[in-house]
Amino acid sequence: MALTLAESAKLSQDLLQRGVIETIIEESPVLERLPFITVEGNSFKYNQENTLPAASFFAVNAVWTEGTATFTQKTASLSILGGDADVDNFIQRTRSSVQDQRAVQTQLRAKSVARKFEDTVILGDTTVDSNAFDGLRVLAPAAQEITAGANGGPLTLALVDQLIDLVKGGKPDVILMSKRSRRKLKSLLVASTHYVESGADQFGHQVLLYDGIPVLVSDFQPDTETEGSETAASSVYAIHFSEADGLVGLQNGGIEVVDVGQLETKDAARVRIRWYVGLALMRDSALSRLRGVNAS
Repeated sequence: MALTLAESAKLSQDLLQRGVIETIIEESPVLERLPFITVEGNSFKYNQENTLPAASFFAVNAVWTEGTATFTQKTASLSILGGDADVDNFIQRTRSSVQDQRAVQTQLRAKSVARKFEDTVILGDTTVDSNAFDGLRVLAPAAQEITAGANGGPLTLALVDQLIDLVKGGKPDVILMSKRSRRKLKSLLVASTHYVESGADQFGHQVLLYDGIPVLVSDFQPDTETEGSETAASSVYAIHFSEADGLVGLQNGGIEVVDVGQLETKDAARVRIRWYVGLALMRDSALSRLRGVNAS
């Protein structure tokens, strides 16, 4: 059974670990909704559906034909994400009258981990960094991509609708884009006298909705992609989350906060945040990408 990080935080009996998980979730809009499954070992093998067996109508006493589905076996590996936070014992003792300096540094390290995860969810490429995992840019199949133009082009409502329609089995759970693209989408809705829908996430932040689908903004979706001669392009993704047939997070042990303790080489204490984590796309049609969106 898959759990979101928000649910796992509620189950944690360690207040420090719970606080770190909540900080990481708040820093990453994807993590609020992404389900996670626990992986035994360091990799996850799964069968991605290719074709379904054909169904037919038969006459009375006719011979029935057999058919089976076809699959492609894929493997997603776990990566080691994390970092250490060192606090000098002198600073901890003399400057913690207002704020616990160790707690502050741990929270800041948690934010750093969250932002690295968010960056990798979009831009991760194991051919560039073999220690990371593949993100949306790599996972999106060619058949699930559309472009705004050979040399880029403006965002249109028709393109957003086409992007949504590429996700099969129901509406996508989210549309992910840059802040620039969201501003353009909102202006398109206002110009077309379309009612601008909004909702709230678990932290009370207002979220734009398009056709009832939350529009998430990531600071790590760049507006500097290349599409033909356009070098200031951006991408928009439509995503279905599911441990069975969508985008799912992989982890072994969850987010851990380790008190390493006093260091030998300096008068300081260390806290380590570590996460054995990855990403898998269980079905190709659960993800679509619109490329080449320019600033116009």
